[in-house]
Amino acid sequence: MSLEQQMHDDMVAAMRARDKTLTTTLRMGIAALKKEKVAGSVARELSPEEEIGVLQREVRARRDSAEAYTEGGRPELAEAELVEVEVLSKYLPAMLTDEELDALVAESLAAVEAENGEKPTMRQMGAVMKAVNAKASGRADGSVVAAKVKAALAR
Repeated sequence: MSLEQQMHDDMVAAMRARDKTLTTTLRMGIAALKKEKVAGSVARELSPEEEIGVLQREVRARRDSAEAYTEGGRPELAEAELVEVEVLSKYLPAMLTDEELDALVAESLAAVEAENGEKPTMRQMGAVMKAVNAKASGRADGSVVAAKVKAALAR
């Protein structure tokens, strides 16, 4: 079952339970997935990774909005955004722990070193990032990955 179908089934259940917050949040998530499907010149089906990517963008946007509302003195709106983040996060894979991410970075550094025959420098950061992101497959925030790769390359 695709992520969109699962969200649709949960939305129907939320509608029957008259849970307005859950219903509207799931509708927004489904709309984002459908919009991504028709983006571009030809409509297409999304892969599971693409679906996760779309939901991660939505979660990130909600977190940014919540931060802006908090800074603007609107805690009630920030709380509403954070509730939406919580609902959408249930459909995302579990995030990697720091230890798991450190292990992926070390593994990717070793792979790049084996490929090039020398210790990677900051110039190879892109190659290391690409390898880590491929292995993390959406289970780690890009800024956190970049910080960990930079720290590992600086050693």
